[in-house]
Amino acid sequence: MTTPSSSPRHLVIVGGGMVAQRLVEALRARDTAGGWRVTVFAEEPRYPYDRVALTSYFSARDPEELNLGDPALWDDPLVRLVRDCSVVSIDRDARQVTDRLGRVHDYDELVLATGSSAARPPIPGNELPGVFVYRTIDDVAALRGWVEAKREERAGSSYDRPVRGAVIGGGLLGLEAAGALKALGAQATVIQFGTHLMDAQIDLGGGQALGRLINDMGIAVRVSTGTKEMRPARTTGHVGRLDFVDGGRLDVDVVVMATGVRPRDELARGAGLPVGERGGAVVDLSCRTVDPHVWAIGEVACIEGRCLGLVAPGYAMAEVVADRLLGGEATFPGADTATKLKLRGVDVASFGDAFARTEGAMELVYADPVAGVYKKLVLSDDARTLLGGVFVGDATPYASLRPMVGRELPGDPGAFLLPEGSSGGGAAGLELPDEATVCSCNNVTAGTIRSAVTEHACTDVASVKSCTKAGTSCGSCLPLVKKITTTELEKAGIEVSNALCEHFELSRAQLFDAVRVADLHTFSEIIARFGRVPAAATHVPDDAAPAGLPASGPGRGCDICKPVIASILASLGNGHILSGEQAALQDTNDHVMANMQKDGTYSVVPRIPGGEITPEGLLVIGQVAKDFGLYTKITGGQRIDMFGARIEQLPQIWRRLVEHGFESGQAYGKSLRTVKSCVGSTWCRFGVQDSVGMAVELELRYRGLRSPHKIKLGVSGCARECAEARGKDVGVIATDKGWNVYVGGNGGFTPKHARLLAEDLDDETMIRTIDRFLMYYIRTADRLQRTSVWVDEVEGGLDGIRAVILEDSLGIAADLDAAMAGHVDAYEDEWRAVLEDPEKLKRFGSFVNAPATADPDLAYVAERGQPRPATAAERESATTGGVLIAGTTLEVRR
Repeated sequence: MTTPSSSPRHLVIVGGGMVAQRLVEALRARDTAGGWRVTVFAEEPRYPYDRVALTSYFSARDPEELNLGDPALWDDPLVRLVRDCSVVSIDRDARQVTDRLGRVHDYDELVLATGSSAARPPIPGNELPGVFVYRTIDDVAALRGWVEAKREERAGSSYDRPVRGAVIGGGLLGLEAAGALKALGAQATVIQFGTHLMDAQIDLGGGQALGRLINDMGIAVRVSTGTKEMRPARTTGHVGRLDFVDGGRLDVDVVVMATGVRPRDELARGAGLPVGERGGAVVDLSCRTVDPHVWAIGEVACIEGRCLGLVAPGYAMAEVVADRLLGGEATFPGADTATKLKLRGVDVASFGDAFARTEGAMELVYADPVAGVYKKLVLSDDARTLLGGVFVGDATPYASLRPMVGRELPGDPGAFLLPEGSSGGGAAGLELPDEATVCSCNNVTAGTIRSAVTEHACTDVASVKSCTKAGTSCGSCLPLVKKITTTELEKAGIEVSNALCEHFELSRAQLFDAVRVADLHTFSEIIARFGRVPAAATHVPDDAAPAGLPASGPGRGCDICKPVIASILASLGNGHILSGEQAALQDTNDHVMANMQKDGTYSVVPRIPGGEITPEGLLVIGQVAKDFGLYTKITGGQRIDMFGARIEQLPQIWRRLVEHGFESGQAYGKSLRTVKSCVGSTWCRFGVQDSVGMAVELELRYRGLRSPHKIKLGVSGCARECAEARGKDVGVIATDKGWNVYVGGNGGFTPKHARLLAEDLDDETMIRTIDRFLMYYIRTADRLQRTSVWVDEVEGGLDGIRAVILEDSLGIAADLDAAMAGHVDAYEDEWRAVLEDPEKLKRFGSFVNAPATADPDLAYVAERGQPRPATAAERESATTGGVLIAGTTLEVRR
């Protein structure tokens, strides 16, 4: 800590946000002589917090979890933070500011960091109760409280239905707000005045792809729509309806306005400082106003004719001012306007000249509407220099390509748009030059990260972050930071950590063996024995612990380690997935043992081993689908999928199916899905083995087998390969002498062909080979690692696997055999077990206080003779009793 000099100069910073915090941090880090003392006036009653991560406050109720930087900064004797105290006026001649309590403070230099406020468009009714903005922790807390109160109000009445929410504005903040409403259990509709979502960041093609992804999340979208008026509900006086310019309307219980921000420049105006045409204190490239003793940074600063609403330029301005205050000559380097949407399940990013406004610019586009992917690179007229890009649905290349703006790309630019892992595709192998900026928020280059490893002994991402500040702000650069760090460590011959997450230093494979050898059976035992306290852990009240998990100790885990431990426990035969602590560890679908669909309903998939089913079985499934009004489809794995089941209907449906001999197909789990087969020698004139019989035997053997990723098998009765077995994790193809076994194939985003493991095996040897392969994979693969990737990365690759399971090179074959035998003996149908347990059945209710109540807002249209979810437009134009829409009838399920 620096000892104050005899008479340090006084810097006053007005504003206590992210940019103000960065300025204080930068100044104190460089002012080793103690030449400045700093007073920060914060309008909010909090320490500076991460506004970029504001949405995370919905899941983390303690606002202190969002606090920025090291708390010790505010204990520095040269730093004073005055919270809940705004500045109301500036006297430039006297170099004094007056706070809201009437106190006068002298300054030598003054920095305006007042940020901006949420814009409230002049829509009649925008001040009604239930209309919110989305800018501060208080805004978010008020919104959450309103939605929760409305939910309780609905639950206590006879008219029980979800809270209806609308977000006006389809930009970054609007989509985050919509996701927050959805997470709170409310319906959400995004109202966008422009032609597509995020129209300030991405082009029309990307916006259309994003719209489909948002719809798939269960969030409705209306584009090219202006809101004319907000009307109150008659009974409450709260906001109750939106009327649109085009004559449409939408009933609502809550509205969030996310239409942009306005610079908080009232102090600058009051002090007679020039402001920009659209507001903001005008500054030069040193961030100084016309007054040589007054500076402005962040969203309140109008620099180069505009105000910048992103944190990275604000941080750059803070660094410039810190340098200037200490006698430097730094200037604003320009605005990095790269943006990345932080919405779970939706990957969107844009950077550079995303709209190809540069003269002669070329656009290279890759689009896969089925997969929901849109990628675009903007290049110079010679197709060599990268100018910008847009990524929707798969933003994997963003981290590697964004630092390359203005640089020549090596090789074919089109290769950078192909999926990672495809032949010649992806940006994963791109080597960044040292001067390329990796973290724009903190202006950290690739060279700085490399030197942190090579010169400052940083051996993991956490130490690199601490040393360089890379990834400590918005976090979007962390994948690239990790990649560069890992590469440099490997070059230096240093072992790279494979820690599962911040709570476990062990990898998944190591943790699996540790749990197995230690014979542990609960999450509490595992994390107490092998867990660690995260370096940045903050206190969480004991009453905030999820049901079934420990309220104290080294941690309650995270979204990475909890599902992994749930899978490990299931793989080791530790009872039903919804028993005890395991229930609190499961992923979304496993919580209710069904796949959630876009409208919030679920699909039901009974197991049909080998695709073989009797006519009686078909009739049972058909009658169940008919009685519950479910959409039915034959899957690619030879099963029947029934869509549209409400959560309270799931036990009823499964009771019918279980009574007639069906069991869970486990379409919701990271486990065996299906064993596909052709008809084989039973019927086909080309078949040389009974592929159906073998498929049935394998599926019954491996059903319920939990694994790091979902697994699929295929059995073909001859080399014609009608079951597409070589596209599966394990493929079995009949020969005249027995069976050939192929491993490591998959479909999906990056299809892989399986490779030959062994050939001409008899039935017993073939099954034993598959037993060992699957158990070896389950024990040694990383989380969510497909067999195709594991085969390449496990020690020795395919040859090493062959040696382990065919030659017993590690001496573990008998152990693998015993583990599989234990699984087969311990198998139980998960749904049958739920139906026999009243406690587990309590999980399947639509509402806490009315578990058997149907969601009244589920709406469907008939298409090709079956129901499908209605679109937002169809819902809005329909009446409760049903209406003909484009030749199809809408029904509202009650």
